[in-house]
Amino acid sequence: QVQLVESGGALVQAGGSLRLSCAASGRTFSSYYMGWFRQAPGKEREFVAGISWSGGSTYYADSVKGRFTISRDNAKNTVYLQMNSLKPEDTAVYYCAADPRRWGGVPGGMNYWGKGTLVTVSS
Repeated sequence: QVQLVESGGALVQAGGSLRLSCAASGRTFSSYYMGWFRQAPGKEREFVAGISWSGGSTYYADSVKGRFTISRDNAKNTVYLQMNSLKPEDTAVYYCAADPRRWGGVPGGMNYWGKGTLVTVSS
């Protein structure tokens, strides 16, 4: 069982930066694929970024490539999402998720989810 708690969401102006954090409980964090997803008002939840258990491989949605960076610190049981050059269309609730499967890209499903943190980008 893994519990995930996101933090770092805020109101920011377009062009600004934020760093989201996701703290995980459980001894098996270091073996899990971790991902960030988001859901904007009136839209379906979508994949944003993912990172392999070792941190050696990262994956991004085309809409955030070059602006967002996912990373993890297995010693701290934490995964991060650094978001730069934010746009109003990045406004959404951002969710952290974990899965024990060895996804090699966009995952087909995630077993564990956090409750989300709200990011609002003003124009």
